[in-house]
Amino acid sequence: MTPAVDFRLTDDQEALRRGTRELLDARCGRDALRRAAGDGSGPPPARLDRALWRELADAGFFALALPEAEGGVGLGLPETVLVMEEAGRALVPGPLAASWLAATAGLVPGAADGTAVVTALERAEGPVEHLEAADRVLVLDGDGPPRTVAPESLRAEPVRSVDPLSPLHRVTGGPATRAAGEAPEGVDGARLRREGALLTAAQQLGSAGRTVEMAVGYAREREQFGQPIGAFQAVKHLCAEMLVRTETARSVVYAAALTEDGTETAAAKLLADEAAVRNARDCLQVHGGMGFTWEADVHLHLKRAWLRAGQWQSVVTAEEKLATAL
Repeated sequence: MTPAVDFRLTDDQEALRRGTRELLDARCGRDALRRAAGDGSGPPPARLDRALWRELADAGFFALALPEAEGGVGLGLPETVLVMEEAGRALVPGPLAASWLAATAGLVPGAADGTAVVTALERAEGPVEHLEAADRVLVLDGDGPPRTVAPESLRAEPVRSVDPLSPLHRVTGGPATRAAGEAPEGVDGARLRREGALLTAAQQLGSAGRTVEMAVGYAREREQFGQPIGAFQAVKHLCAEMLVRTETARSVVYAAALTEDGTETAAAKLLADEAAVRNARDCLQVHGGMGFTWEADVHLHLKRAWLRAGQWQSVVTAEEKLATAL
């Protein structure tokens, strides 16, 4: 008989989650988010907050899985998923997954302590976020070995991003995209791609959870016909469906963090993407007309969810992987 496995968080993991949330609430609260996004009248001030980046690094954000002998925290992928979930909840801007991968794999000096920002090119002629703020680019196109290149070695042009907090460049091809870069031996590109997908799924999970909180909070406050709209059955159903999506995605994301299995990671990314996008849409529905205004925060979660759904492992790629496994 297979012994039962306890997937509940330990006291230390709960403390890590609380500490991360407190840090992000203090540094990435609504006012900071609004300043970073601009007022909606034009291109926002999209430069990455390097002070925040170093503060995250000082808290061990990028060195969680590094051994203590190498200056890391000595934890693992499950703990990293927890902090990435909190980052997604707070909509922390920046290439968090790419910088964590570069730090953990020892690809870029300074990535672990926040003095170097690393973004990623996941496929040839694909989009790259925060290219102007990056010190190195982690190239993971195709099945070849990972390598890092200088941002200026890429032929890229800025493109309009659906997410005002995530400026994008599109690599346009040519010899510049095949720059030799640095490709250390012993670094597993497949593992980096798998972990990048899982960490992105964790951020989507955090956003999905936050939109549940926003929808429920608004449903309790907003009144129509003399009672909170949360008393209406249609609104109750929307909020309940949002919660089910979130908790379903959470169980799979946490399981994939423990098993590090490629198929389970594909399922985690697929479910987390769906939860983030559909929850944001339902949150808009609960908010009604005001949810579509720039002043509301709901649209920021929807736009980030759209962007993340196409990163590291798209819906089509995840579905193909799961179909092949079946």
